Amino acid sequence: MSAPLVYEINTRVWVRRFDAPDKRATLDDVPDTEWERLAALGFNYVWLMGVWETVEKTIEKYALTPELEAEYRRALKDYDRRDVVGSPFAVADYDAREDLGGDAALARLRERMRGYGLKLLLDFIPNHFSAESDLLYSEPEIFLQGTDEDLDEDPDTFFRPEANPDKIFAHGRDPFFPAWTDTAQVNYFSEPARRAMIERLGSLAERCDGVRCDMAMLALTNVFNNTWRGVAIRDGRAKPDEEFWTRAIRETRAKREDFLFVAEAYWDMEWSLMKTGFDFVYDKRLYDRLRHERARPIRDHLNADEAYSKRCVRFIENHDEARAANALGFDRSQAAAVIIATIEGMRLFHDGQFEGRRIKLPLQLGREPDENEHPPLKAFYERLFELANDETFHVGDFRVLRPEPAGPHDDTFHNLVAYERASRDKTRVVVVNYSGVTSRCRLKLELPGFEEELQLVDLLQRKSYRRSAKEIRTEGLFVRLGAWRAHVFAF
Repeated sequence: MSAPLVYEINTRVWVRRFDAPDKRATLDDVPDTEWERLAALGFNYVWLMGVWETVEKTIEKYALTPELEAEYRRALKDYDRRDVVGSPFAVADYDAREDLGGDAALARLRERMRGYGLKLLLDFIPNHFSAESDLLYSEPEIFLQGTDEDLDEDPDTFFRPEANPDKIFAHGRDPFFPAWTDTAQVNYFSEPARRAMIERLGSLAERCDGVRCDMAMLALTNVFNNTWRGVAIRDGRAKPDEEFWTRAIRETRAKREDFLFVAEAYWDMEWSLMKTGFDFVYDKRLYDRLRHERARPIRDHLNADEAYSKRCVRFIENHDEARAANALGFDRSQAAAVIIATIEGMRLFHDGQFEGRRIKLPLQLGREPDENEHPPLKAFYERLFELANDETFHVGDFRVLRPEPAGPHDDTFHNLVAYERASRDKTRVVVVNYSGVTSRCRLKLELPGFEEELQLVDLLQRKSYRRSAKEIRTEGLFVRLGAWRAHVFAF
């Protein structure tokens, strides 16, 4: 599948919407209408984020700091400490949460989703487990261990766990931030650790259809070595000859060829992860450009090599980023959504995005605030998905177009992003005004098979136009768009 659509759900929060007055909902209580709705919109995968069991004692120890509680109060006006359920990425192990119904309920849910043609994507957190996981006692060899000296010199990074007080372990971290104190770091220079993580991937390949791999670049050999330096190569250990991901993906695919690997990536590590075998990798740079920059950097970004672009994950919102309606505003977020819905690569959308939710929920919370829906935005997304499901936007060839001035002394053409998708006998031309002012341009199109006139149908605005084919070839199609508006032409 060249351009799948993925819908992300914060599972622990979302399932509460189906609570009964006398019973908290599990995955078994999610009505089939949810899957029917997402299938009708054209989604291929549903990513249920946060289904794995965590350790309750981490809440009191790590999730109730003054800084975090201040975040909780900003998100929930009626915040109560009972709302805190801990980080979904500090997992005990890969067992579905009992309060969601456990592994059996997850399996039943997957079967129901299959009935609607939906595939299940789940989290794989390669970098760490919970700092309170029993694995620190039962499988200590898979974790990065330290010494008394390490603990004395850096007590924020190293710790002595209750589960195994005779040993010292490292908290999980990336090289640019303090350690995540509710986690314990996996040691990717340890062969037992590599085998253990690959075994867990093999188990997941039997229970879902793909994994979204959290902070996937942290397991790359050079990144791991630079993060942990002397600790990683202590006691005669050396850098492994093969990247963990290359081996893990190969061995998992030997068991299930169609299992999907999606990488969260930062620091321009996208291509490094693609080379190890990932199907799709986060395109954080495009997100940043859509949020902070103008049309030209976006056009330049879309001109990237096709083999690269087809394997990028495009988004304007997810659980880590601010809500699009808040960060971009309703108008700009619609312009950005048109772009990510119609370009190459995996298209990721977040639960609540269509309704215009504005509050970014801290991941440690298990309850969401009540927010009013934004009906015009919801109607916009419904129209957008009607057209985004056309096969042209899944398999069509992609070509960036160059807007030209519509007249002398008119430089607003710089504000426009334009590209063409072509498949068999279908052509789609997308033009987006990525600015806050009315903008104009001319677009020269080849138009094979059209001699005189042609009818342009704007699928987004539901309008039709008759234009001269000769004029479009020679002078260019005249386009005038209001601030943050878009055309999606079919001909």
